[in-house]
Amino acid sequence: MKDMQNEGRGWFRAIGIGVGVALLTAAVMVSLLKAGVSPLPKPPSLAFAEVILGRSLPLPVGLLFHVSYVTFWSVVFVRYFPRRSLSTAFALAFVLWVAILIVFFPILGWGIAGLQVSAKLIPASLLPHVLFGLFLWALDRYLPKGGRRYD
Repeated sequence: MKDMQNEGRGWFRAIGIGVGVALLTAAVMVSLLKAGVSPLPKPPSLAFAEVILGRSLPLPVGLLFHVSYVTFWSVVFVRYFPRRSLSTAFALAFVLWVAILIVFFPILGWGIAGLQVSAKLIPASLLPHVLFGLFLWALDRYLPKGGRRYD
C-alpha cells in the first residue's frame, strides 16, 4: 500500500515540477515578448494552437498548450530518466530545441529554424530551452522527494 502511495506522490511531484517549469519559462518569455525584446512573431505554443485549431486564439490558450507540452517532457525526465543531472536536463532541452527548429517552426509557417521570419529566431528559441533545462534540473533537485526517509 505504501509503495502505491509513494508512486502516486512521485507522479504528483513530476507533474508539479512540469507545471512549475512551464510557468517559470512562460513568465520570462511572455515578459520579453511584451517588452518587444523577442524577435518571435508570437509565442510558438500559441501559433501551434492556432494552426491545430485553425483560428486566431487568445494568449491563455497558447499557455495551456505550453503547459501541457512542458509538463509532458518534465514528467518524462523526472519519472523515466535514470540520471537526472544538469547535463542530462540540458541534453533534453537541446533535443527539444532542435525539434522546434526542424519540426515545429515549419509547421507554423516560419520555415526551418524560423529562417522565413528571421535568423534571430534561432538564438531566441534557444533561450526558453536553456531555461527549461535549468528550471527542470533545479526543481527536480531541490524540491522535496516526499515519502518517508529510513536512515
